[in-house]
Amino acid sequence: MSGKIAREREAVLISEDEWLAALFPGEINDFNDYIRYSSRLKPVLKSHVEQVLLAGTSVVLDFPGNTRKQRAWFKDIYSQHGIPHEPYYLLVDDEVCLKQLKQRQKEQPERAQFDTEEVFRMVTGYFEPPKESEGFNLQIVEGKSA
Repeated sequence: MSGKIAREREAVLISEDEWLAALFPGEINDFNDYIRYSSRLKPVLKSHVEQVLLAGTSVVLDFPGNTRKQRAWFKDIYSQHGIPHEPYYLLVDDEVCLKQLKQRQKEQPERAQFDTEEVFRMVTGYFEPPKESEGFNLQIVEGKSA
């Protein structure tokens, strides 16, 4: 979905998964590794994304926003400079997510050890739905697939 949005808007796509894989190959083996490396990446990317946006180029960030803390990172990027934003909230049931996860395991076998149902269940256990009080111009995508 992020790639499609980036193409339609002629925007730069920045994917957390791609950056983590390029900067820390073979080092992310479990969820704790992901948290550690993601927290190292975000301060650097925040500055980079702000510079790209302030130069007048649109950006699509393919990053998780599962928790209020994760979403605060997005908000920090756009709010300081009054940059327009459109975060997408995907309302998709777990069955569809697991089906897509299995497809991704086939398409990206290097991620198979991390993209498992067990990790999915653990991550969704932390999920906090976005609230209006967070102040996002939220785009809600509902349906059986995203």
